[in-house]
Amino acid sequence: MAGNSQRRGATRKAGSKKGATAGTGGKNRRSLEGRGPTPKAEDREYHPAAKAKAAAERRAATTRGTSGRPAASASRSAAGSKGGRKSSTHEIVSGRNSVVEALRAGIPVSTVYLASKLEADERTREIISTAADARYPLLEVSRAELDRLTDGSVHQGVAIQVPPYAYADDDDLLDAAEESDRPALIVALDGVTDPRNLGAVLRSAGAFGAHGVLVPERRAAGVTASAWKVSAGAAARVPVARVTNLVRTLQAYKQAGVFVVGLDGGGDTQIGDLPFATDPLVLVVGSEGKGLSRLVREQCDAIASIPIASSVESLNAGVAAGIALYEVSRTRAS
Repeated sequence: MAGNSQRRGATRKAGSKKGATAGTGGKNRRSLEGRGPTPKAEDREYHPAAKAKAAAERRAATTRGTSGRPAASASRSAAGSKGGRKSSTHEIVSGRNSVVEALRAGIPVSTVYLASKLEADERTREIISTAADARYPLLEVSRAELDRLTDGSVHQGVAIQVPPYAYADDDDLLDAAEESDRPALIVALDGVTDPRNLGAVLRSAGAFGAHGVLVPERRAAGVTASAWKVSAGAAARVPVARVTNLVRTLQAYKQAGVFVVGLDGGGDTQIGDLPFATDPLVLVVGSEGKGLSRLVREQCDAIASIPIASSVESLNAGVAAGIALYEVSRTRAS
């Protein structure tokens, strides 16, 4: 009967009602302490990132010369130099020329990927031989898998996984110039956000003997797989310094005796009469849309422009840098 308090289970036994319990601050404090912050992947012994890091360190150790100091290329790629900063993730470098150049430069490689039924040529034979000599892991994968790994880029059947790129320090570029016994020649990029443009600049810098490339840390392209691909391997030979503040770096360079010339439309001189070409020089290239920023422009000792047809609004950073570097190279050779 509804409301029958004598029905079995309708009454609560004395003391059975659950009241408020003490907070966990004292009673269960130990259960809330946890195990601390999660270790980085490369610090966890059985994580693939940790194994890749250990393998890279072993390979870097084998490149040490009799003096006990690592080779320059391995040092820049595996451990950085003078406070160089690394990017945060591994990169896939694809394409036969890019892979060959990376292997020749001694870049530590985590894995070499080859497409099944790959048509061999001189470059692929060198890739396989170098990988075997260095005991790099070599995997044969389907072209569909290689397409996925390279994000659909033109890989020509080969790709390598490389550790995070280790950026040089801005002083390293001046040191490289001093060691070369040639006037410094450095390219600085101001607001260039397309990594393909950075790759094109690296390719021109390598072709015309530049000592390195400066890029800002923020709002600028870094050395990604796209930059590697377009550079055709030049990213393995031309150091890239990533700086916190480009304006301050240019000021420091000027104090060290380096002239700064910006490339921008409506400059006070044309590229054929490029000033300071035979002196230590930084060529500053702005973004295709906005050109040089105001603060960077104020640091330039001169502004040079490249004459173009009126129907073309502007040149991209890679083309502009290539033209300017050629003019410097031609002037220095004459």
